[in-house]
Amino acid sequence: MSQPSLATYIVKRPWLKKMMMPLSNWYCNAAGYRKLGLRADDLIPEESEAVLLALKRLPQKEAYDRVFRLRRAFQASLAHHLLPKAQHTKPEEDIAYLSPIIREIEAEAQERADLENLSIKRR
Repeated sequence: MSQPSLATYIVKRPWLKKMMMPLSNWYCNAAGYRKLGLRADDLIPEESEAVLLALKRLPQKEAYDRVFRLRRAFQASLAHHLLPKAQHTKPEEDIAYLSPIIREIEAEAQERADLENLSIKRR
C-alpha cells in the first residue's frame, strides 16, 4: 500500500479532478469488479502483515459482508456469468473500508520503528 500515488495531487486541484473524473469512472467500469458485486478494497491482496492485521480489525458486519461479496463473485466467476444489474456495486457504494485501516497500521508501524531507533544524546 505504500506505492506512490498521484491521487492527492489531483484531488487538491479541482480543475484537474474535473478533467480526470470521466477517465476514472471509465477505468472503474472497465475493470469489471463492480459487475461482480465487489468493492475496490476487496481487490487488495492479503499477502502483507498490514493487510492481515487490518482484516482482523474490521468490524464483524463489514468482515461478513466482505466474505459474502468475495464468495458471490467467485461463484459468478465459476459460472462465467455476471451478476444481475441490480446487484452490481454502484459507484456511491464503492467506498474504501479497508484502506484507512491499512494506512493507520502502516503509520503505527512507522511510529514504532521511529521510536525503536530513537537515540538519546546527553549534553
